[in-house]
Amino acid sequence: MADTTVSDTASATPDKDISGPILKNLLEKGQDTKTTFRVDATACIPDEFDKIQEIVKNWCDEKKLALVITTGGTGFGVRDLTPEAITPLLEKLSPGLTYAMISSSLKKTPFAALSRPVSGIRGKSIILTLPGSPKGAKENLEAVLSILPHAIELVSGGTGEKVHRNMREKSSDHESTKTVAHDSHQCLHHKNTYSSENHGSETLLSNSLSVPVTKRHRKSPYPAIAINDALKIVNDHLQNLETIEVPVNEKLIGYVLAQDVTAKENVPGYRASIVDGYAVVASDGPGVYPVTAISLATSSASTTSLQSGQITRITTGGCVPPGATAVVMVEDTTLVRTSADGENEELVEIHVQSREGSKIREVGSDIAIGETVGRRGELVSAMEGEIGILASSGIKSVHVFRHPVIGVLSTGNEVADHNEAIELKYGEIRDTNRPTLLSIIQSVGFEAKDFGISRDSPQELESKLRSALPEVDVLITTGGVSMGEMDLLKTILERSLGAKIHFGRVWLKPGLPTTFATIKLNEEQAREKLIFALPGNPVSAIVTFYVFVLPALRKMSGYTNWELPTVKVQLSNTIKLDPRPEFHRVIIHFDHETGNFKANSTGIQQSSRLLSLRGCNALLKLPAREDLLSELSKGTFVEAIVIGQLLDSSMIKNGV
Repeated sequence: MADTTVSDTASATPDKDISGPILKNLLEKGQDTKTTFRVDATACIPDEFDKIQEIVKNWCDEKKLALVITTGGTGFGVRDLTPEAITPLLEKLSPGLTYAMISSSLKKTPFAALSRPVSGIRGKSIILTLPGSPKGAKENLEAVLSILPHAIELVSGGTGEKVHRNMREKSSDHESTKTVAHDSHQCLHHKNTYSSENHGSETLLSNSLSVPVTKRHRKSPYPAIAINDALKIVNDHLQNLETIEVPVNEKLIGYVLAQDVTAKENVPGYRASIVDGYAVVASDGPGVYPVTAISLATSSASTTSLQSGQITRITTGGCVPPGATAVVMVEDTTLVRTSADGENEELVEIHVQSREGSKIREVGSDIAIGETVGRRGELVSAMEGEIGILASSGIKSVHVFRHPVIGVLSTGNEVADHNEAIELKYGEIRDTNRPTLLSIIQSVGFEAKDFGISRDSPQELESKLRSALPEVDVLITTGGVSMGEMDLLKTILERSLGAKIHFGRVWLKPGLPTTFATIKLNEEQAREKLIFALPGNPVSAIVTFYVFVLPALRKMSGYTNWELPTVKVQLSNTIKLDPRPEFHRVIIHFDHETGNFKANSTGIQQSSRLLSLRGCNALLKLPAREDLLSELSKGTFVEAIVIGQLLDSSMIKNGV
């Protein structure tokens, strides 16, 4: 935070400033609520409009301090300009804070009515203007001091849950809290770091392994952030992987071009016939002509020039002889005479007048040398002809973005490998998350590594993570991210491995405990490893994979349109809304009668019910329930994320 004294006298002789040091001492030592702050900057300036605005704008906009306090210049004096200087800078007013400050002073003296404080928000900074008198400044600050941390977190984008938790925690809990200050971003600290960019992500929020279960969090310390905020955080940590050279063959399928590609050869490389027929001199016109040669689609084509009054029999793709200016289709001719043995054509009648260049593919007419045949960001598919285009124009290999290597790890004492030929013990479940995610990853063309199952043991989990991370670009885990005693993943990531958890909960259904973290294993590591710690419930894991992980993998691989495609669909069922935004599993198909995509719910949407994914090819993006909107009725149009093959009504009727 920053504290500035606005006073002509104090600015001339700063050692006479009393209010500033009093406020600084109060902020750093706190009240009986143990609310303490770190003061990052102080200043003494004269009562000048421009100077007041200049320093406040610098602290808010450049240094991005979370709290800026001025003292002085709020009275009725001729030189009291602070409210007039500050008010134009405020993007939002905070009348509640202003009222709290004035009312506290009015309890002490009626002269407090002559004070003109203002307060509000600029960017992600809170600005308070306090009186110049030491007593009045102290009283005003004390009136709002205990609620400032909550206000700061809300302004910085948080939910406020963290502040309530910190105020409840005992001092022993605070001793294990780490605070990090950045040279490029100074901000107020209330035990934890309040940052307009990081929302306290430098603070270790996870339980310490040494803390007994009785002292652990009863509610998650991680604020449940909005879906779009979570997606933005992930996106901010994505970058294209390095480029590699891949030959132009079936191995190229699924890669994205890393640079524009230009043709090295003309297509065609010779004058080629488009049809089966006869090469002619167009100006000769209709008539009977001798057949002088045959031009087949072969590498040993004749180079003998065709003269006026002659024709050459030619096949599709055959080389048009020099001198020929058109090709006439065989259907527009009549055989007049054959050789004595009947094996060869001697005379053929041409029935049509052809145009110059008719039915001829000129050199480079399809693709010319130097023409762009592939652009950076284009996906090489199996069905859209990219490989054929590249191969035909003489391209032997291309540079593409490397695919990420993805690891998948399941966690949980209750999880049994689905391949093990054993009967489940009471309390055990088959691991469905790992095989499902591995198969999806491989089906979209990425390399997946199976790291098995980790028991809920700190030592085993840490060992598994340390073994997996060096081998992958992205690690996906499932389970261990909720509030149970054995949900250890966040703790191990944060406290044992030094990973940075960017969010630990997302306000969506299913998938509330979804967690995203990054880690650098060493200084030489070129880029961060990404860790998506997904919930253990099977549907939650798969839905959050499609919402968060797959788009990230596509962007890392160079996709220009890396988000999954969406379509507007019409509901075939009435769907009740949840308090959280929901990704509802549906089967969508194109209805030829209405010309719309229609969506049928897959039934009960419980996050453990894998059957809700059976046949699912889309995820409805449902809004959160509101007082005036508790359901979406049949016929409503909703946006849906496409995750599978689109069907039409005929396929539905045939049971496909």
